Amino acid sequence: MHETRDPAVAEAPAPPPLAEVLAATRVVAIPTRTRFRGISVREAAILNAPLGPSEFSPFPEYDDAEAAAWLAAALDFGWAEQPPILRDRIEVNATVPAVRPAEVPGILARFPGCRTAKVKVAERGQTIAEDVARVRAVRAAMGDRALVRVDANGGWSVDEAATALRQLADLDLDYAEQPCATVAELVEVRRRLGARPGSAAGTAHARRAATPRPGAVRIAADESVRKASDPLAVARAGAADLLVVKAQPLGGIRRALGIVAEAGLPVVVSSALDTSAGIAMGLHLAAALPEGALAGACGLGTAALLGGDVTIDPLVPLDGGITVRRPGLDPELLDRYAAPPEREAWWRERITRCYTRLLQ
Repeated sequence: MHETRDPAVAEAPAPPPLAEVLAATRVVAIPTRTRFRGISVREAAILNAPLGPSEFSPFPEYDDAEAAAWLAAALDFGWAEQPPILRDRIEVNATVPAVRPAEVPGILARFPGCRTAKVKVAERGQTIAEDVARVRAVRAAMGDRALVRVDANGGWSVDEAATALRQLADLDLDYAEQPCATVAELVEVRRRLGARPGSAAGTAHARRAATPRPGAVRIAADESVRKASDPLAVARAGAADLLVVKAQPLGGIRRALGIVAEAGLPVVVSSALDTSAGIAMGLHLAAALPEGALAGACGLGTAALLGGDVTIDPLVPLDGGITVRRPGLDPELLDRYAAPPEREAWWRERITRCYTRLLQ
């Protein structure tokens, strides 16, 4: 297990003045190449900040209380010096939306060199049989030596998760991400799939998830960490074998590092269909994690699923990874993908409300 970092790493400086933030803001609306989580156009507020581009892009359905953490992350990354990085390149996974099996090879072609794939399952309106067919298509396209993961975004019940993961057992899954919505459900899924009970008590150094029996599918927690009022509840309950962390919803790189240190579980860093401005934040988080913390390829290649970007140097996979860097914004692309005036106003009002929450 990786060593705990100084808890002070989670402390962020005070935010810059609101007027300065709004002056640095451009709102973009970028089409996706394939419908992803019901989204065909990804909107984001891009901040041309003093220390480099940053991004504020909580999904529209998130309320201000949840979105405020995303704003804290964007301001911290744009206006404050970040923790030092320990590696300059991050291996990433391919991300396969809930497409038909015939579309899988075309999706994988957007992730050159990637030897790990995360496959979206439990899409509303689709069946477990469709999920299994999609995962089998990925395995067939990538071969036996590749790692294949599934991500349900909390969309299965316990019974559905147990059924689906048993049907997928012969495909040698790396792990299943957030198969169910709640921590209690994750605990039950792990029990049904054969996890040995483990100790979740004690200090951060001693805290561990239950150990899966040979052949049991590992469980990763995403929404149960980033959307929870207590992100460490997953580790204490023994509900997961690893965590999927995202810099924006956790409040920034500093806070994410603190959560990882306290949880004491291996992690994968992921994105939320960010532009390259947001991907840069995720790459920096992955690069700053202590040795031994990363649990494999990170979900930071998703800019490849967008039909455009905000930079001419996009952070997309090459030879299975991405070099840690912070590309500059391109004015022409910001203009090309500028959101309609009413959406620009909506995002600016949202920033103002979330900023007020940060000061409370």
